[in-house]
Amino acid sequence: MNKKQYEAMRKKLMDEAEGLINEGKIKEADSKMDEVKDLDEKWDAIAQAQANFKALNEEPKPLNVFEQNGSKADFGAKVSEPENIYNSQEYRIAFMNYVVNGTKIPEKFKNEAGPTKTGDIGSVIAPVLISRIIEKMESIGMILPLVTKTTFAPGARIPASSVKPVATWVAEGGTSEKQKKTTGYIDIRGFKLRCAISMTLEAVTMSLTVFETVFVNSIAEAMVKAQEEAIVNGDGEGKPKGILNETAPEGQSIEVGDKDSLYKKLVEAEAALPLAYENGAVWNMTKKTFMAFVGEVDANGQPIARVNQGIDGKPERTLLGRKVVLNDYMDSYGAATEADTTVAFLYDWSDYMFNTNYAMTVKKYEDNDTEDEITKAVMICDGKSLELNSLVVMKKKAA
Repeated sequence: MNKKQYEAMRKKLMDEAEGLINEGKIKEADSKMDEVKDLDEKWDAIAQAQANFKALNEEPKPLNVFEQNGSKADFGAKVSEPENIYNSQEYRIAFMNYVVNGTKIPEKFKNEAGPTKTGDIGSVIAPVLISRIIEKMESIGMILPLVTKTTFAPGARIPASSVKPVATWVAEGGTSEKQKKTTGYIDIRGFKLRCAISMTLEAVTMSLTVFETVFVNSIAEAMVKAQEEAIVNGDGEGKPKGILNETAPEGQSIEVGDKDSLYKKLVEAEAALPLAYENGAVWNMTKKTFMAFVGEVDANGQPIARVNQGIDGKPERTLLGRKVVLNDYMDSYGAATEADTTVAFLYDWSDYMFNTNYAMTVKKYEDNDTEDEITKAVMICDGKSLELNSLVVMKKKAA
């Protein structure tokens, strides 16, 4: 319900109540006015939620930089681009004091955009710190660097194709059949991701540089874990929908039992992957599942799993030459006890869209149960698979 609909419904109810009063039907009129009160309360709740969401999703606007000391700036003169006040040394020190000591942010750094009617917004994280957090998240994440990042506004509908177009050869002057490309829509929603971080009492004596390093590391590690967990197996309720909660295309679900040859099942899964999605797809599994493949050999006695050292010194794992991405967000092959549990899957992560504007805010509050000071960071994000044709799952077979 938007404001226009609310006003129309309220006017209709008020007109009906007025008519009942004119007819002398006081009880019915009172009942109708109770409906108006209920409608008003419902709209207040919706307006509050919209204000909270808008405040979370938009970076607070700095003060008007074109007006100083009550006088307008001379627009005819050449002026340099004003520095973002949230990147200033003064604000960063004020932000550190807010996180560590709970000291209020000075009024000149507060949002100028008017009342937001929200009690959940604290202080915006400096853009320079946001950049460092994003860089850190990209470096420590296993899955997050592989997905497609977007910055659509919540509520947008994004068209998504379910098939790849095919080119055809034609004779000179000839034409080809028009292809009907099946498309759907992805509804972008805004889920609130909140992570609580702990800044110990020793942080009181920290320098600004040390504080920002500790803060960046704490936020990045917590955010990456929550985001990747949702990308893999989120249920879509209050968080992004994970790839394991999608249904693989027909013929691309492989069952594997305890007595089955892992090598044969691996070959079967590779055969199920359409050739059009061959290049970008990677294996996804836990480390324990990968180690179960390490002892397997092919028909020539060659190991099907390999672990090499990359240029950066990190291990690079492959299965039959295909890259393996490890995660801790799904069940392992040996530990899975229930049938239909996905223990490994092939997927091209570029087909997964993760949407966020990275506009993080921070609020400090006290836990009433433990009386601990909690600092929480909040960001708005959503995620969903745009295409599932590259998804091949290996599921545990019933005993």
